[in-house]
Amino acid sequence: QVQLVESGGGLVQAGGSLRLSCAASGRTFSSTTMCWFRQAPGKEREFVAAIHWTDITGYGDSVKGRFTISRDNAKNTVYLQMNSLKPEDTAVYYCTASREWNSGSLNSQRTYAYWGQGTQVTVSS
Repeated sequence: QVQLVESGGGLVQAGGSLRLSCAASGRTFSSTTMCWFRQAPGKEREFVAAIHWTDITGYGDSVKGRFTISRDNAKNTVYLQMNSLKPEDTAVYYCTASREWNSGSLNSQRTYAYWGQGTQVTVSS
């Protein structure tokens, strides 16, 4: 079982930056695909960014060029650097993890077996 704990959310003005962190338990982190989804009130959950264990990355269209996902296998942690934030980025951000050696689609919720509790990001205009 993998436990995920997100941190780094908060309130920021439009144009600002935040960095989310997600610490994972377990010894299989380096062979796991990690991903961030988000969900705004009244909207469906949306793919944000993912990083495969081979370090291949993928991004949702709405965040390309502004957000960067990275991982530190020594710390069992994945990061989401969010720059040039917009009010429409306001959402609860969820960290997710696949099972070990899973090669499902980066942007599909079906790929991910473990989910964190979420962290709120609010961008004011």
